[in-house]
Amino acid sequence: MLSGFLLPALALISTAAISTAVFAQSLNVPWSGYAHDPQHTALSATAAQPLNHIHWSTPVDLNAPSGGALFIHYGSLSVTAGNTLLVPVNTASGGFEVLAFNGATGAGVYTLPSDYSSPPHNWTPPYTPALSLGTRLYYPGAGGTVYYRDLVNAANGPNGQPGASGQLVFYGKSVYTANQMALNAAIQISTPITADRFGDIFFGFVASQPNAAGVVSGVARIGPTGAGSWVSAKSLAGNDANVSQVTLNCAPALSNDQKTVYVAVSGGTEFDTNGYLVSLNATTLAPVAHTQLFDPRGPRATISSDSSAAPMVGPDGDVYYGVLENPCCYTHNDRGWMLHYNSTLSTLKTPGSFGWDNTPSVVPASLVPSYTGTSSYLILTKYNNYVGIGSGTGVNQVAVLDPNGTMTDEYCSSSCPVTVMNEVLTVTGVTPETVGGYPNAVTEWCINTTAIDPFTKAAIINSEDGVVYRWDFTSNTLLQRLTLTAGRGEAYTPTAIGPDGTVYAINDAILFAAGN
Repeated sequence: MLSGFLLPALALISTAAISTAVFAQSLNVPWSGYAHDPQHTALSATAAQPLNHIHWSTPVDLNAPSGGALFIHYGSLSVTAGNTLLVPVNTASGGFEVLAFNGATGAGVYTLPSDYSSPPHNWTPPYTPALSLGTRLYYPGAGGTVYYRDLVNAANGPNGQPGASGQLVFYGKSVYTANQMALNAAIQISTPITADRFGDIFFGFVASQPNAAGVVSGVARIGPTGAGSWVSAKSLAGNDANVSQVTLNCAPALSNDQKTVYVAVSGGTEFDTNGYLVSLNATTLAPVAHTQLFDPRGPRATISSDSSAAPMVGPDGDVYYGVLENPCCYTHNDRGWMLHYNSTLSTLKTPGSFGWDNTPSVVPASLVPSYTGTSSYLILTKYNNYVGIGSGTGVNQVAVLDPNGTMTDEYCSSSCPVTVMNEVLTVTGVTPETVGGYPNAVTEWCINTTAIDPFTKAAIINSEDGVVYRWDFTSNTLLQRLTLTAGRGEAYTPTAIGPDGTVYAINDAILFAAGN
């Protein structure tokens, strides 16, 4: 394995050299939750340490199946500026909790229990809290409620007592208290929580039955004072009767000015063709725009409740969202498409050639020296070509794409050519996967959002071969690699970078902290 990055020198790199507003904004944001920030760019504010050593590890599932593939989406961690790691954990009893660790040493700091239960699902959904303003952690509770904890860096404050904590209810605490048992059964938070820069949080929820709160499935907002509001998923889609809920696992995203929320809604089935990408006012939750999600070849796209795809907002305000193909899921090798819209959702732009279970990350164009195009930023996506599905050969890749460049898609048959985003860089997995008739097959990349390190011009990418890699954009090589486990098939997971440069990756239901 290679190493030798000069981290002190890298820390002196001027952010002016990386000409994206979103990166400048991210410098003041700790790793707040899913994909780092409210836009889901996954751009790190610190350089990743070299992948030389596992510092420490901790299980994120205390009841993980012992054999076979893990069809479980594990929640994204949060990291404070004080280097406290806040890790969502699936408990042995089938519940959930958040464990706080010292990021440098792995020492436990405190535990936050929760009474949360998952909504109806096939693959297990992620339990994903969010860090708000760097000082308060919000984490899901039962009945659509949200717990919070202040003083997130210490077990106890200066007075020897834990930080302020409580339970918030977007439809009213008195209603919940009077009908707690019934509401716990009727309402569940169904997406990761997203926190904006003003102290507001947003999340999707399902209401599976009539309830005393009078709510139906939709999007909720809770402000910094604890006041809540909600809007139905159906109304966000122009009152389409085929839409019943926010798409399971779809973390809401915020525009760069934080005035608009983007999320996907659908009919809620495992493979649904009634999907919309919608936008709403971040203050009032009033619907702003909605657009039906289409396969680039014509039919309505497939929206899967097994996916953890979420919208990503680029530095120019464009919105990206991954879908599956229709018919599902072999006509594009189960790759789906990365749909691309302008900020008002009025213009559909060139799609990317992969979207399944994937949230793209932002790569400032200056990080890729070989790039000669005109785009100010590129996007990184998983690019698997699943063995034996359609024409899939198992040559699984990760790709950096030009959102404004074009090429003809190579995975669609000649009878239906599609123009897609141009491939700027691709990297192929290195561990052979023995499959009869597919001599070039390699293990899948198991990432749903990828940490981007703008200081070393690299991405931290995780593979089902049990190895975490540093993909260097300058040389287009897997410059470093560190073995975490023996490898296992699993639902896709995030990678992250802490304020001290520690790299975090989940493999085989274990969170690993790695670096120098």
